[in-house]
Amino acid sequence: MSKLDLFKNKKVLVTGHTGFKGSWLSQWLLELGANVYGYALAPEEEYALFNQLNLKDSIDSEINDVRNLPALKSYISKVKPDIIYHLAAQALVRDSYNDPINTIETNINGTANLLESVRQLGISTTIVVITSDKCYENKEWIYGYRENDAMGGYDPYSMSKGAAELVVSSYRRSFFNPEDYKNHGVKLASARAGNVIGGGDWAKDRIIPDCIRALQNNEEIAVRNPYATRPWQHVLESLGGYLLLGATLLAAEGNELKNYCSGFNFGPFTTSNKSVETLVSAVLKNWPGRWKYNESEAVHEAFLLNLNIDKAVQLLNWQPVWEFETTIKNTIEWYKQNHDNGNPKEITINQINSYEKAFINKIPN
Repeated sequence: MSKLDLFKNKKVLVTGHTGFKGSWLSQWLLELGANVYGYALAPEEEYALFNQLNLKDSIDSEINDVRNLPALKSYISKVKPDIIYHLAAQALVRDSYNDPINTIETNINGTANLLESVRQLGISTTIVVITSDKCYENKEWIYGYRENDAMGGYDPYSMSKGAAELVVSSYRRSFFNPEDYKNHGVKLASARAGNVIGGGDWAKDRIIPDCIRALQNNEEIAVRNPYATRPWQHVLESLGGYLLLGATLLAAEGNELKNYCSGFNFGPFTTSNKSVETLVSAVLKNWPGRWKYNESEAVHEAFLLNLNIDKAVQLLNWQPVWEFETTIKNTIEWYKQNHDNGNPKEITINQINSYEKAFINKIPN
């Protein structure tokens, strides 16, 4: 029996279920036998992964805004979820420069609205808030950021993710202290990952979707920051961490709760910390094409960014499964099959099953 079997027949609420990561997570949860509920804005593109997977026919989907506290509270009251994965967010650095208020209201107030809804309702549930590796005050150092390093952020997006972590910390200490769990019934943790790649991401101003659009149109890939390094990982790597953290929380009792009701980093091994140029070159090995440096499109972004994953390895027995080359291969294979009129849902489920098999073999029961 795998720890992931705990999700069978559980009521799981995913906010942001119409997004890239939310769609992959929703499909994986369905494969695990969970009853999945979603709360999010409508997908922006007609060809969004949510639509490609026909998830509206498989889950209870509420199209609404996390900034709407009464509506969010009402939906949580209706569902009474066993566990909540909070992914709803404005997820793009460049968009945060163009519309900082929307980023702040969605990422900070939206997180507060979720936690306040649970507090006001007085329900017992488990919550995993998904933020980002960019929540840390970036010092451009070569060391991996640890969970107890300072929150911060240069751009509005990064700042909003650091602030969301502070909201989580405040609610945990003020209302959902694990040492007082018997009185409030809420288990609360956060998960930090970023620079995830994988099939079905069609967002603008993200490197893999930009590559795919250029390759499909036989154009040069415009690269803004070729020498910036990132901890690239497949979307299933981070989602596997979120699921393992959630399952561990569901099963945890007593004094052990304080170990898991906290923040966790989920990143790749350091060998997957590669420059954008290296990433694009790896993409072109799987789908031949060309790239060019587009300095005019660059905005300030962190140059160096690494995560220390020792805590997840030691406390959750979690570890990455796919190496950098495998991550790129599976990502491009998804897009190529989709481009060749393959079945997106079949491709997605096949990759989930392939990853899960390797994941379970690495994670002790």
